[in-house]
Amino acid sequence: MTQLALPDQDAATLAQLRDCEQVDLLLPDMNGLLRGKRISRDALEKIYKDGVCLPMSLIATDITGNTVEETGLGYDIGDEDRICRPVPGSLRPVPWQPRPSAQLLLQMEDGAGGLFEVQPREVLRRVLTEYQAQGLTPVVAVELEFYLLDNQLDGRGHPQVARNPGTGERNLSTQVYYIQDLDDYREFTDEVAAACRAQGIPADTAVAEYAPGQFEINLKHRADALQACDDAIMLKRAIKAVATRRGLLASFMAKPFADQAGSGAHIHASVLDAQGKNIFACEPSAPSDALRHAVAGLQAASRDCMLMFAPHANSYRRFVLNAFVPLNDAWGFNNRTVAMRIPHSNRDNVRIEHRIAGADANPYLVTAAVLAGMLQGLRDKGDPGAPTVGNAYEQGEPRELYWRDTLQDFLASDFVVRHFGERFRHIYGQQKLKELRSFQREVTSLEVDWYLRQV
Repeated sequence: MTQLALPDQDAATLAQLRDCEQVDLLLPDMNGLLRGKRISRDALEKIYKDGVCLPMSLIATDITGNTVEETGLGYDIGDEDRICRPVPGSLRPVPWQPRPSAQLLLQMEDGAGGLFEVQPREVLRRVLTEYQAQGLTPVVAVELEFYLLDNQLDGRGHPQVARNPGTGERNLSTQVYYIQDLDDYREFTDEVAAACRAQGIPADTAVAEYAPGQFEINLKHRADALQACDDAIMLKRAIKAVATRRGLLASFMAKPFADQAGSGAHIHASVLDAQGKNIFACEPSAPSDALRHAVAGLQAASRDCMLMFAPHANSYRRFVLNAFVPLNDAWGFNNRTVAMRIPHSNRDNVRIEHRIAGADANPYLVTAAVLAGMLQGLRDKGDPGAPTVGNAYEQGEPRELYWRDTLQDFLASDFVVRHFGERFRHIYGQQKLKELRSFQREVTSLEVDWYLRQV
């Protein structure tokens, strides 16, 4: 076998994949979709040596797969290619493929010796350099909720929960944290767990969530936020692939059912100082200054960054009363009705659970926004107010969220420019504006039902 000039970790992985026939090259776009190429095993050496060319426009392709000309990355520059190179240490086996396969994450260069600053990994990396400059290290974990659905829509063209493998029937009622559901779906969850072990994804807990067919798989905390988000992206791919193999559809859509819970992406974050100590460490009766300041920063940034937490039209369906989705910027200890929850833990493991984002959001961008808000709060030393005790839905004004409003807030945000750059604000904003306009041009079946005969 030819000796390749690979990073040590990738070389060790490839040595274990002697039968590998093909490699998927994966570039995460702004919507969190993975784009790229499939190459033969023999072409891998060239990828590590020379990289692979992909269009710049892929980074800001809209959710329907079309180039957004308003970003300036399309015809205006001849739809230019840029060299993409492997993310070191990201070579992984792909156990669900019928042929022996692997996958490799890519990052795009800017043509001037650096990395393209608007790609999601680089947006997050930019925030992490701010932490490094202050001798701080974020510790992050991502929780993802999703539905297991039938591959076929129902007679009305709507999604339907998959038939329970254990009973052959569709679950119609909620049995939150129900172990029997995990038993019934054991073959699916066992295969996902095996895929995670093969790919080095630190998944450790599966939960039956707050709706029929809804589940959550948790990831372990990492003191490398980029790796934590790589974990989340790879986990989503594994879940979808395993579901497909079993004739199911795994959906991370924020709100597939109007009358059931939506799916969230909860970010757990703490911060270590230069000595490795958690700066949030405290008792609930005496919140630390650092914890309070970080929460205040998240409150201040939530409006600016809502487009990153809720990037799609459907994202806003999720924000409804009494559905374990925050409707204001409340915070509190051990309280699932607030936006910034401080989960129960011992004092040394105190962390913030940010509960606003939907599972449809890009993990890199959500994490970048959360960490930037926390850091700005630590700098500004703001006051988040008293922690909420009891039902946050009954305390304070619930905010009404609309896609167009959050887009306008994003495009006007100095916070976004300060932490993520002017070019990111422009390109991401134009991508979402194009999606909004395209969505609003469509005539829905509900409009036909309401207006065709009545007006």
